[in-house]
Amino acid sequence: MAALGASRTAAARGVQGIATGPVQPNWASFVNAYRFPDWFRDAKLGLWAHWGPQSVPEQGDWYGRFMYMQGHPMYEHHLKTYGHPADTGMIDIQHRWTADKWDPDALIARYKKAGAKYFVSLACHHDNLDCWDSAHHRWNATRVGPKRDVVGTWAKAARKAGLRFGVSNHSSHAWHWFQTAYAYDPVGPRAGERYDAYRLTAADGADEWWNGLDPQNLYTGPHMVAPDGIDSIEAMNAWHDAHDGKWMEHGPAGDPAYVRKWLMRQMDLIEKYRPDLCYFDDHGVPFGNIGMEAIADYYNRSVRWHGDIQVVANIKKLEPWQRLGIVDDVERGFINTMREVPWQTGTCIGDWFYNAARFRDHGYKSAEQVIQRLADVVSKNGNLLLSIPQRGDGSIDADEEAILDAMAEWMAINDEAIFASRPWRIYGEGPTELKAGMQNESDQGAFTPRDIRFTTKGDTLYAILLGWPEGEVSIRALGTGRTGGNIERVTLLGGGVIGHRRNGTALHVTLPANEHGRFVPVLRIEGRGLTA
Repeated sequence: MAALGASRTAAARGVQGIATGPVQPNWASFVNAYRFPDWFRDAKLGLWAHWGPQSVPEQGDWYGRFMYMQGHPMYEHHLKTYGHPADTGMIDIQHRWTADKWDPDALIARYKKAGAKYFVSLACHHDNLDCWDSAHHRWNATRVGPKRDVVGTWAKAARKAGLRFGVSNHSSHAWHWFQTAYAYDPVGPRAGERYDAYRLTAADGADEWWNGLDPQNLYTGPHMVAPDGIDSIEAMNAWHDAHDGKWMEHGPAGDPAYVRKWLMRQMDLIEKYRPDLCYFDDHGVPFGNIGMEAIADYYNRSVRWHGDIQVVANIKKLEPWQRLGIVDDVERGFINTMREVPWQTGTCIGDWFYNAARFRDHGYKSAEQVIQRLADVVSKNGNLLLSIPQRGDGSIDADEEAILDAMAEWMAINDEAIFASRPWRIYGEGPTELKAGMQNESDQGAFTPRDIRFTTKGDTLYAILLGWPEGEVSIRALGTGRTGGNIERVTLLGGGVIGHRRNGTALHVTLPANEHGRFVPVLRIEGRGLTA
Protein backbone atom coordinates (compact mmCIF):
# COMPACT_ATOMS: atom_id res chain seq x y z
CA MET A 1 0.00 0.00 0.00
CA ALA A 2 1.39 3.41 -0.94
CA ALA A 3 2.47 5.87 1.72
CA LEU A 4 -0.35 8.08 2.88
CA GLY A 5 1.61 11.23 2.12
CA ALA A 6 1.57 10.36 -1.58
CA SER A 7 -2.21 10.66 -1.80
CA ARG A 8 -2.93 13.81 0.14
CA THR A 9 -6.46 15.05 -0.63
CA ALA A 10 -6.82 18.55 -2.01
CA ALA A 11 -8.70 19.67 1.09
CA ALA A 12 -5.78 18.73 3.37
CA ARG A 13 -2.93 20.15 1.32
CA GLY A 14 -1.09 22.72 3.38
CA VAL A 15 -1.88 20.96 6.68
CA GLN A 16 1.43 19.97 8.20
CA GLY A 17 2.14 16.84 10.20
CA ILE A 18 -0.49 14.40 8.93
CA ALA A 19 0.81 10.93 9.78
CA THR A 20 1.95 8.81 6.87
CA GLY A 21 1.54 5.07 6.92
CA PRO A 22 -0.35 2.15 5.42
CA VAL A 23 -3.87 3.57 5.85
CA GLN A 24 -5.23 5.80 3.09
CA PRO A 25 -8.04 8.37 3.64
CA ASN A 26 -10.72 6.29 1.92
CA TRP A 27 -13.26 3.68 2.92
CA ALA A 28 -11.65 0.79 1.05
CA SER A 29 -8.44 1.33 3.00
CA PHE A 30 -10.26 1.65 6.34
CA VAL A 31 -12.19 -1.58 5.80
CA ASN A 32 -9.15 -3.50 4.58
CA ALA A 33 -6.85 -2.29 7.36
CA TYR A 34 -9.09 -2.26 10.41
CA ARG A 35 -9.42 -5.08 12.94
CA PHE A 36 -11.44 -4.56 16.11
CA PRO A 37 -9.00 -4.48 19.04
CA ASP A 38 -9.42 -7.26 21.60
CA TRP A 39 -9.17 -4.73 24.43
CA PHE A 40 -12.32 -3.03 23.18
CA ARG A 41 -14.18 -6.28 22.63
CA ASP A 42 -13.31 -7.33 26.20
CA ALA A 43 -13.91 -3.96 27.90
CA LYS A 44 -17.72 -3.72 27.52
CA LEU A 45 -18.15 -0.69 29.82
CA GLY A 46 -16.65 2.78 29.61
CA LEU A 47 -17.44 5.82 31.73
CA TRP A 48 -17.43 9.30 30.26
CA ALA A 49 -16.72 12.74 31.71
CA HIS A 50 -18.87 14.79 29.34
CA TRP A 51 -17.72 17.80 31.31
CA GLY A 52 -16.90 21.36 30.40
CA PRO A 53 -17.99 24.98 30.93
CA GLN A 54 -21.63 24.27 30.07
CA SER A 55 -21.78 22.40 33.39
CA VAL A 56 -21.42 25.69 35.28
CA PRO A 57 -25.05 26.92 35.08
CA GLU A 58 -26.30 23.41 36.00
CA GLN A 59 -29.14 23.68 33.49
CA GLY A 60 -28.43 20.70 31.25
CA ASP A 61 -27.55 20.41 27.58
CA TRP A 62 -26.67 23.00 24.96
CA TYR A 63 -26.61 25.95 27.34
CA GLY A 64 -24.17 27.83 25.12
CA ARG A 65 -26.69 27.83 22.27
CA PHE A 66 -30.00 28.14 24.10
CA MET A 67 -28.88 31.01 26.38
CA TYR A 68 -29.02 33.18 23.25
CA MET A 69 -32.58 32.25 22.29
CA GLN A 70 -35.11 34.58 23.88
CA GLY A 71 -38.01 32.67 25.43
CA HIS A 72 -35.99 29.54 26.11
CA PRO A 73 -35.73 28.54 29.82
CA MET A 74 -31.93 28.78 29.59
CA TYR A 75 -32.18 32.32 28.24
CA GLU A 76 -34.40 33.21 31.19
CA HIS A 77 -31.99 31.56 33.62
CA HIS A 78 -29.07 33.42 32.10
CA LEU A 79 -30.88 36.76 32.21
CA LYS A 80 -31.77 36.28 35.87
CA THR A 81 -28.45 34.80 37.01
CA TYR A 82 -25.75 36.41 34.88
CA GLY A 83 -27.30 39.28 32.95
CA HIS A 84 -28.41 40.01 29.41
CA PRO A 85 -26.54 38.04 26.73
CA ALA A 86 -25.62 41.27 24.96
CA ASP A 87 -23.54 42.07 28.05
CA THR A 88 -22.63 38.68 29.52
CA GLY A 89 -22.21 35.74 27.18
CA MET A 90 -20.82 32.24 26.93
CA ILE A 91 -17.33 33.69 27.07
CA ASP A 92 -18.08 34.67 30.67
CA ILE A 93 -19.52 31.24 31.53
CA GLN A 94 -16.29 29.68 30.35
CA HIS A 95 -14.40 32.00 32.68
CA ARG A 96 -16.56 30.74 35.57
CA TRP A 97 -15.57 27.11 34.98
CA THR A 98 -13.23 26.77 37.98
CA ALA A 99 -13.13 22.98 38.56
CA ASP A 100 -12.12 23.81 42.14
CA LYS A 101 -13.60 20.59 43.61
CA TRP A 102 -12.38 18.27 40.88
CA ASP A 103 -10.60 15.17 42.22
CA PRO A 104 -9.81 13.08 39.13
CA ASP A 105 -8.04 10.28 40.97
CA ALA A 106 -10.95 9.76 43.37
CA LEU A 107 -13.50 9.82 40.54
CA ILE A 108 -11.51 7.39 38.42
CA ALA A 109 -11.22 5.03 41.40
CA ARG A 110 -14.99 5.14 41.87
CA TYR A 111 -15.61 4.58 38.15
CA LYS A 112 -13.23 1.64 38.06
CA LYS A 113 -14.97 0.05 41.02
CA ALA A 114 -18.29 0.51 39.20
CA GLY A 115 -16.91 -1.60 36.36
CA ALA A 116 -15.35 0.83 33.90
CA LYS A 117 -12.60 -0.67 31.76
CA TYR A 118 -12.08 2.52 29.76
CA PHE A 119 -12.60 6.19 30.50
CA VAL A 120 -13.39 8.98 28.04
CA SER A 121 -12.74 12.69 28.53
CA LEU A 122 -14.63 15.34 26.60
CA ALA A 123 -11.97 17.22 24.64
CA CYS A 124 -14.04 19.97 23.01
CA HIS A 125 -17.78 20.49 22.83
CA HIS A 126 -19.80 22.72 20.50
CA ASP A 127 -18.88 25.66 22.76
CA ASN A 128 -15.46 25.51 21.07
CA LEU A 129 -13.24 25.48 24.16
CA ASP A 130 -10.43 22.95 23.85
CA CYS A 131 -10.12 21.19 27.21
CA TRP A 132 -6.43 20.47 26.67
CA ASP A 133 -3.15 22.26 26.08
CA SER A 134 -4.12 22.97 22.49
CA ALA A 135 -1.36 24.02 20.11
CA HIS A 136 -3.73 25.47 17.48
CA HIS A 137 -6.54 27.06 19.48
CA ARG A 138 -5.76 29.60 22.17
CA TRP A 139 -9.25 29.26 23.64
CA ASN A 140 -8.31 26.27 25.75
CA ALA A 141 -8.53 25.15 29.36
CA THR A 142 -4.92 26.02 30.14
CA ARG A 143 -5.73 29.70 29.48
CA VAL A 144 -9.45 29.87 30.25
CA GLY A 145 -11.53 28.50 33.13
CA PRO A 146 -9.65 25.96 35.26
CA LYS A 147 -6.24 26.95 33.80
CA ARG A 148 -5.40 23.24 33.67
CA ASP A 149 -4.86 20.61 31.02
CA VAL A 150 -8.10 18.78 31.74
CA VAL A 151 -7.66 16.04 29.13
CA GLY A 152 -4.05 15.43 30.15
CA THR A 153 -4.98 15.22 33.82
CA TRP A 154 -7.76 12.73 33.12
CA ALA A 155 -5.40 10.69 30.93
CA LYS A 156 -2.81 10.43 33.67
CA ALA A 157 -5.39 9.41 36.29
CA ALA A 158 -7.08 6.84 34.05
CA ARG A 159 -3.88 5.17 32.94
CA LYS A 160 -2.50 5.13 36.47
CA ALA A 161 -5.62 3.17 37.44
CA GLY A 162 -5.09 0.69 34.60
CA LEU A 163 -7.95 1.93 32.40
CA ARG A 164 -7.85 2.54 28.68
CA PHE A 165 -8.23 6.21 27.84
CA GLY A 166 -10.36 7.95 25.23
CA VAL A 167 -11.39 11.43 24.12
CA SER A 168 -14.51 12.87 22.51
CA ASN A 169 -14.45 15.64 19.91
CA HIS A 170 -17.68 17.55 19.27
CA SER A 171 -16.15 20.69 17.78
CA SER A 172 -17.05 20.09 14.13
CA HIS A 173 -20.48 21.59 14.87
CA ALA A 174 -19.36 24.71 16.71
CA TRP A 175 -19.46 26.91 13.60
CA HIS A 176 -23.25 26.60 13.13
CA TRP A 177 -24.28 25.75 16.71
CA PHE A 178 -22.88 29.04 18.04
CA GLN A 179 -24.57 31.33 15.50
CA THR A 180 -27.34 32.19 17.98
CA ALA A 181 -24.68 34.23 19.83
CA TYR A 182 -24.71 36.66 16.89
CA ALA A 183 -28.49 37.18 17.03
CA TYR A 184 -30.64 39.46 19.21
CA ASP A 185 -33.86 39.71 21.22
CA PRO A 186 -36.71 40.02 18.73
CA VAL A 187 -38.99 41.62 21.38
CA GLY A 188 -38.66 43.50 24.65
CA PRO A 189 -36.70 46.50 25.94
CA ARG A 190 -33.48 45.47 24.15
CA ALA A 191 -35.06 44.24 20.93
CA GLY A 192 -32.67 44.35 18.00
CA GLU A 193 -29.52 44.78 20.12
CA ARG A 194 -27.04 42.15 19.00
CA TYR A 195 -25.61 39.69 21.51
CA ASP A 196 -22.00 39.74 22.65
CA ALA A 197 -20.50 37.59 19.88
CA TYR A 198 -21.56 40.15 17.28
CA ARG A 199 -19.71 43.08 18.86
CA LEU A 200 -16.67 41.64 20.66
CA THR A 201 -13.22 41.86 19.05
CA ALA A 202 -9.70 41.19 20.26
CA ALA A 203 -9.24 44.90 20.95
CA ASP A 204 -12.07 44.80 23.51
CA GLY A 205 -10.00 42.53 25.73
CA ALA A 206 -7.46 45.18 26.75
CA ASP A 207 -8.89 45.53 30.25
CA GLU A 208 -10.56 42.12 30.45
CA TRP A 209 -9.51 38.72 31.75
CA TRP A 210 -9.36 37.45 28.17
CA ASN A 211 -6.82 40.03 27.03
CA GLY A 212 -4.79 38.58 24.17
CA LEU A 213 -7.57 36.30 22.94
CA ASP A 214 -9.94 37.02 20.08
CA PRO A 215 -13.60 36.29 20.92
CA GLN A 216 -14.30 35.69 17.23
CA ASN A 217 -12.05 32.65 17.37
CA LEU A 218 -14.20 31.34 20.22
CA TYR A 219 -17.59 32.11 18.69
CA THR A 220 -16.29 30.92 15.27
CA GLY A 221 -17.26 34.03 13.29
CA PRO A 222 -20.56 35.21 11.75
CA HIS A 223 -21.14 32.43 9.25
CA MET A 224 -24.92 32.41 9.34
CA VAL A 225 -26.30 35.45 11.15
CA ALA A 226 -30.00 36.15 11.68
CA PRO A 227 -30.99 39.21 9.63
CA ASP A 228 -32.25 42.45 11.14
CA GLY A 229 -35.97 43.01 11.50
CA ILE A 230 -37.22 39.75 13.02
CA ASP A 231 -39.89 40.91 15.47
CA SER A 232 -41.27 37.81 17.19
CA ILE A 233 -39.78 34.96 19.20
CA GLU A 234 -41.56 32.43 17.00
CA ALA A 235 -40.09 33.94 13.85
CA MET A 236 -36.60 34.05 15.35
CA ASN A 237 -36.83 30.40 16.43
CA ALA A 238 -38.08 29.45 12.98
CA TRP A 239 -35.14 31.25 11.39
CA HIS A 240 -32.64 29.41 13.56
CA ASP A 241 -34.35 26.06 12.97
CA ALA A 242 -34.16 26.57 9.21
CA HIS A 243 -30.57 27.78 9.13
CA ASP A 244 -28.00 27.24 11.90
CA GLY A 245 -30.17 24.76 13.82
CA LYS A 246 -29.66 21.94 11.33
CA TRP A 247 -27.16 19.18 12.10
CA MET A 248 -24.54 19.80 9.42
CA GLU A 249 -21.46 17.75 8.63
CA HIS A 250 -20.00 20.17 6.09
CA GLY A 251 -17.90 23.21 6.91
CA PRO A 252 -18.89 26.88 6.77
CA ALA A 253 -19.23 28.33 3.28
CA GLY A 254 -16.29 30.42 2.23
CA ASP A 255 -14.18 29.53 5.26
CA PRO A 256 -11.95 26.54 4.44
CA ALA A 257 -9.48 27.71 7.11
CA TYR A 258 -11.98 26.72 9.82
CA VAL A 259 -12.03 23.12 8.62
CA ARG A 260 -8.26 22.92 8.20
CA LYS A 261 -7.83 24.26 11.72
CA TRP A 262 -10.26 21.61 12.98
CA LEU A 263 -8.00 18.95 11.47
CA MET A 264 -4.88 20.44 13.06
CA ARG A 265 -6.59 20.58 16.47
CA GLN A 266 -7.73 16.97 16.09
CA MET A 267 -4.24 15.76 15.16
CA ASP A 268 -2.74 17.69 18.07
CA LEU A 269 -5.21 16.06 20.47
CA ILE A 270 -4.35 12.59 19.16
CA GLU A 271 -0.57 13.03 19.17
CA LYS A 272 -0.42 14.62 22.64
CA TYR A 273 -2.52 12.04 24.50
CA ARG A 274 -2.39 8.95 22.28
CA PRO A 275 -5.97 7.94 23.13
CA ASP A 276 -7.14 4.37 22.76
CA LEU A 277 -10.52 5.66 21.59
CA CYS A 278 -11.73 8.82 19.88
CA TYR A 279 -15.46 9.58 19.72
CA PHE A 280 -16.55 11.97 16.98
CA ASP A 281 -19.95 13.56 17.63
CA ASP A 282 -20.93 13.27 13.99
CA HIS A 283 -23.41 11.55 11.71
CA GLY A 284 -20.91 9.99 9.35
CA VAL A 285 -17.37 11.26 8.90
CA PRO A 286 -17.23 15.06 9.44
CA PHE A 287 -16.15 17.51 6.74
CA GLY A 288 -15.89 14.98 3.93
CA ASN A 289 -12.29 14.38 2.89
CA ILE A 290 -10.92 16.28 5.89
CA GLY A 291 -12.67 13.87 8.24
CA MET A 292 -11.28 10.94 6.27
CA GLU A 293 -7.81 12.44 6.70
CA ALA A 294 -8.40 12.67 10.46
CA ILE A 295 -9.34 8.98 10.70
CA ALA A 296 -6.40 7.88 8.54
CA ASP A 297 -4.07 10.04 10.62
CA TYR A 298 -5.36 8.39 13.82
CA TYR A 299 -4.97 4.88 12.45
CA ASN A 300 -1.50 5.55 11.09
CA ARG A 301 -0.37 7.01 14.41
CA SER A 302 -1.60 3.83 16.07
CA VAL A 303 0.54 1.81 13.67
CA ARG A 304 3.52 3.91 14.76
CA TRP A 305 2.74 3.48 18.46
CA HIS A 306 1.66 -0.18 18.52
CA GLY A 307 2.74 -1.79 15.27
CA ASP A 308 -0.88 -2.10 14.12
CA ILE A 309 -4.26 -0.42 14.62
CA GLN A 310 -5.13 -0.83 18.30
CA VAL A 311 -7.44 2.19 18.55
CA VAL A 312 -11.17 2.78 18.17
CA ALA A 313 -12.81 5.62 16.28
CA ASN A 314 -16.52 6.09 17.08
CA ILE A 315 -18.92 7.76 14.64
CA LYS A 316 -22.73 7.69 14.49
CA LYS A 317 -25.11 6.66 11.70
CA LEU A 318 -22.67 4.59 9.70
CA GLU A 319 -23.83 2.37 6.86
CA PRO A 320 -23.48 -1.36 7.59
CA TRP A 321 -20.44 -1.75 5.32
CA GLN A 322 -18.78 1.31 6.90
CA ARG A 323 -18.99 -0.36 10.32
CA LEU A 324 -16.17 -2.66 9.18
CA GLY A 325 -13.73 0.27 9.21
CA ILE A 326 -15.00 2.49 12.05
CA VAL A 327 -16.92 1.51 15.20
CA ASP A 328 -20.55 2.61 14.98
CA ASP A 329 -22.08 4.47 17.95
CA VAL A 330 -25.81 4.54 18.71
CA GLU A 331 -26.48 7.65 20.81
CA ARG A 332 -29.13 7.23 23.53
CA GLY A 333 -30.80 4.48 21.56
CA PHE A 334 -31.21 0.77 20.95
CA ILE A 335 -30.65 -1.86 18.33
CA ASN A 336 -33.01 -4.81 18.11
CA THR A 337 -30.70 -7.39 16.55
CA MET A 338 -27.28 -8.82 17.28
CA ARG A 339 -24.50 -7.32 15.19
CA GLU A 340 -21.65 -9.38 13.82
CA VAL A 341 -19.15 -6.57 14.44
CA PRO A 342 -18.56 -4.66 17.69
CA TRP A 343 -20.40 -1.40 18.22
CA GLN A 344 -21.11 1.03 21.04
CA THR A 345 -24.00 2.93 22.52
CA GLY A 346 -23.34 6.23 24.26
CA THR A 347 -25.77 7.38 26.90
CA CYS A 348 -25.98 9.25 30.18
CA ILE A 349 -27.69 8.76 33.53
CA GLY A 350 -29.13 12.28 33.17
CA ASP A 351 -28.47 15.21 30.85
CA TRP A 352 -25.13 15.24 29.06
CA PHE A 353 -24.19 18.36 31.00
CA TYR A 354 -25.03 18.63 34.68
CA ASN A 355 -28.64 19.59 35.44
CA ALA A 356 -29.41 20.38 39.07
CA ALA A 357 -33.08 19.50 38.48
CA ARG A 358 -32.14 15.85 38.01
CA PHE A 359 -30.72 15.80 41.52
CA ARG A 360 -33.60 17.76 43.06
CA ASP A 361 -36.17 15.46 41.45
CA HIS A 362 -34.11 12.25 41.81
CA GLY A 363 -34.53 11.85 38.06
CA TYR A 364 -31.42 9.92 37.04
CA LYS A 365 -31.45 6.48 35.50
CA SER A 366 -31.19 3.99 38.34
CA ALA A 367 -28.31 1.55 38.72
CA GLU A 368 -30.74 -1.20 37.79
CA GLN A 369 -31.60 0.56 34.53
CA VAL A 370 -27.92 1.05 33.76
CA ILE A 371 -27.15 -2.64 34.29
CA GLN A 372 -30.17 -3.65 32.22
CA ARG A 373 -28.84 -1.49 29.39
CA LEU A 374 -25.38 -2.92 29.78
CA ALA A 375 -26.67 -6.50 29.57
CA ASP A 376 -28.78 -5.72 26.52
CA VAL A 377 -25.90 -4.02 24.71
CA VAL A 378 -23.29 -6.66 25.56
CA SER A 379 -25.59 -9.50 24.48
CA LYS A 380 -25.74 -7.85 21.03
CA ASN A 381 -21.94 -7.58 20.71
CA GLY A 382 -21.72 -3.98 21.88
CA ASN A 383 -20.13 -1.78 24.51
CA LEU A 384 -21.83 0.77 26.76
CA LEU A 385 -20.24 4.23 27.16
CA LEU A 386 -21.97 5.88 30.12
CA SER A 387 -21.67 9.52 31.11
CA ILE A 388 -21.80 10.63 34.75
CA PRO A 389 -22.51 14.40 34.72
CA GLN A 390 -20.23 16.60 36.84
CA ARG A 391 -20.98 19.99 38.29
CA GLY A 392 -18.93 22.91 37.05
CA ASP A 393 -16.72 22.59 40.12
CA GLY A 394 -15.89 18.99 39.13
CA SER A 395 -17.84 17.17 41.84
CA ILE A 396 -20.68 14.69 41.45
CA ASP A 397 -23.78 14.63 43.63
CA ALA A 398 -24.99 12.14 46.25
CA ASP A 399 -27.48 10.43 43.92
CA GLU A 400 -24.75 9.82 41.36
CA GLU A 401 -22.49 8.41 44.04
CA ALA A 402 -25.26 6.03 45.12
CA ILE A 403 -25.79 4.86 41.53
CA LEU A 404 -22.09 4.15 41.10
CA ASP A 405 -21.94 2.34 44.43
CA ALA A 406 -24.89 0.13 43.46
CA MET A 407 -23.22 -0.63 40.13
CA ALA A 408 -20.06 -1.60 42.03
CA GLU A 409 -22.07 -3.98 44.25
CA TRP A 410 -23.58 -5.65 41.19
CA MET A 411 -20.18 -5.95 39.51
CA ALA A 412 -18.63 -7.55 42.59
CA ILE A 413 -21.04 -10.47 42.16
CA ASN A 414 -21.82 -10.64 38.45
CA ASP A 415 -19.02 -9.13 36.39
CA GLU A 416 -17.89 -12.51 35.01
CA ALA A 417 -20.97 -12.50 32.77
CA ILE A 418 -19.97 -9.19 31.19
CA PHE A 419 -16.25 -8.60 30.80
CA ALA A 420 -14.35 -10.55 28.11
CA SER A 421 -17.63 -12.27 27.23
CA ARG A 422 -18.90 -12.91 23.72
CA PRO A 423 -22.42 -13.14 22.32
CA TRP A 424 -24.30 -16.43 22.16
CA ARG A 425 -26.15 -17.65 19.07
CA ILE A 426 -29.09 -15.36 19.95
CA TYR A 427 -28.99 -12.25 22.11
CA GLY A 428 -32.00 -13.09 24.26
CA GLU A 429 -35.73 -13.40 24.60
CA GLY A 430 -38.65 -11.71 26.33
CA PRO A 431 -41.78 -9.64 25.83
CA THR A 432 -40.25 -6.14 25.75
CA GLU A 433 -39.85 -4.96 22.17
CA LEU A 434 -37.09 -2.46 21.45
CA LYS A 435 -37.29 -0.08 18.52
CA ALA A 436 -33.98 0.43 16.76
CA GLY A 437 -32.79 4.02 16.53
CA MET A 438 -31.07 6.93 18.23
CA GLN A 439 -32.44 9.31 20.85
CA ASN A 440 -35.38 7.02 21.63
CA GLU A 441 -34.67 5.83 25.17
CA SER A 442 -37.73 7.55 26.60
CA ASP A 443 -40.00 5.71 24.15
CA GLN A 444 -39.09 2.24 25.41
CA GLY A 445 -41.04 0.28 27.98
CA ALA A 446 -39.62 -1.15 31.18
CA PHE A 447 -37.86 -4.51 31.13
CA THR A 448 -39.43 -7.46 32.96
CA PRO A 449 -38.09 -10.65 34.62
CA ARG A 450 -39.02 -12.51 31.44
CA ASP A 451 -36.61 -10.37 29.43
CA ILE A 452 -33.40 -12.40 29.35
CA ARG A 453 -30.03 -11.71 27.73
CA PHE A 454 -27.29 -14.24 27.00
CA THR A 455 -23.50 -14.04 26.98
CA THR A 456 -20.81 -16.69 26.79
CA LYS A 457 -17.28 -17.20 28.02
CA GLY A 458 -15.58 -20.36 26.82
CA ASP A 459 -17.91 -23.28 27.47
CA THR A 460 -20.04 -21.35 29.97
CA LEU A 461 -23.35 -19.73 29.11
CA TYR A 462 -24.79 -16.87 31.14
CA ALA A 463 -28.46 -15.94 31.31
CA ILE A 464 -28.96 -12.40 32.60
CA LEU A 465 -32.49 -11.78 33.86
CA LEU A 466 -33.41 -8.11 33.49
CA GLY A 467 -35.77 -8.29 36.46
CA TRP A 468 -35.87 -10.38 39.63
CA PRO A 469 -38.61 -13.00 39.15
CA GLU A 470 -41.15 -14.23 41.63
CA GLY A 471 -41.78 -17.93 41.13
CA GLU A 472 -40.52 -20.12 38.36
CA VAL A 473 -38.66 -18.76 35.34
CA SER A 474 -38.87 -20.57 32.01
CA ILE A 475 -36.04 -19.84 29.57
CA ARG A 476 -37.48 -20.96 26.26
CA ALA A 477 -34.26 -20.66 24.26
CA LEU A 478 -32.76 -23.43 26.44
CA GLY A 479 -35.47 -26.00 25.90
CA THR A 480 -34.22 -29.21 24.32
CA GLY A 481 -36.40 -28.47 21.31
CA ARG A 482 -34.31 -25.39 20.55
CA THR A 483 -30.84 -25.99 22.02
CA GLY A 484 -28.87 -29.20 22.09
CA GLY A 485 -26.24 -30.22 24.60
CA ASN A 486 -26.55 -31.05 28.28
CA ILE A 487 -27.14 -28.69 31.20
CA GLU A 488 -25.36 -30.06 34.24
CA ARG A 489 -25.46 -27.19 36.72
CA VAL A 490 -27.19 -23.82 37.13
CA THR A 491 -25.71 -21.34 39.58
CA LEU A 492 -27.17 -18.04 40.69
CA LEU A 493 -24.14 -15.76 40.94
CA GLY A 494 -23.90 -14.65 44.54
CA GLY A 495 -26.45 -17.27 45.58
CA GLY A 496 -25.10 -20.74 44.88
CA VAL A 497 -26.34 -23.72 42.89
CA ILE A 498 -30.09 -23.78 42.25
CA GLY A 499 -32.35 -26.59 41.09
CA HIS A 500 -33.40 -26.83 37.48
CA ARG A 501 -35.45 -28.99 35.16
CA ARG A 502 -35.41 -29.04 31.40
CA ASN A 503 -37.85 -30.24 28.82
CA GLY A 504 -38.59 -29.61 25.18
CA THR A 505 -40.03 -26.17 25.71
CA ALA A 506 -37.69 -24.51 28.23
CA LEU A 507 -35.17 -24.60 31.05
CA HIS A 508 -37.13 -24.05 34.26
CA VAL A 509 -35.56 -22.57 37.40
CA THR A 510 -36.81 -20.92 40.57
CA LEU A 511 -34.74 -18.19 42.18
CA PRO A 512 -34.80 -17.48 45.90
CA ALA A 513 -36.81 -14.53 47.13
CA ASN A 514 -35.05 -11.20 46.69
CA GLU A 515 -34.68 -10.04 50.27
CA HIS A 516 -31.77 -7.61 49.87
CA GLY A 517 -32.88 -5.29 47.08
CA ARG A 518 -30.70 -6.94 44.45
CA PHE A 519 -31.42 -6.54 40.76
CA VAL A 520 -30.61 -8.16 37.40
CA PRO A 521 -29.74 -11.67 38.62
CA VAL A 522 -27.32 -13.75 36.56
CA LEU A 523 -27.38 -17.49 36.03
CA ARG A 524 -24.20 -19.38 35.18
CA ILE A 525 -25.22 -22.37 33.09
CA GLU A 526 -22.67 -25.13 32.72
CA GLY A 527 -22.77 -28.29 30.71
CA ARG A 528 -21.70 -29.71 27.38
CA GLY A 529 -22.44 -28.49 23.88
CA LEU A 530 -24.26 -25.32 24.90
CA THR A 531 -21.97 -22.72 23.37
CA ALA A 532 -20.69 -24.60 20.33
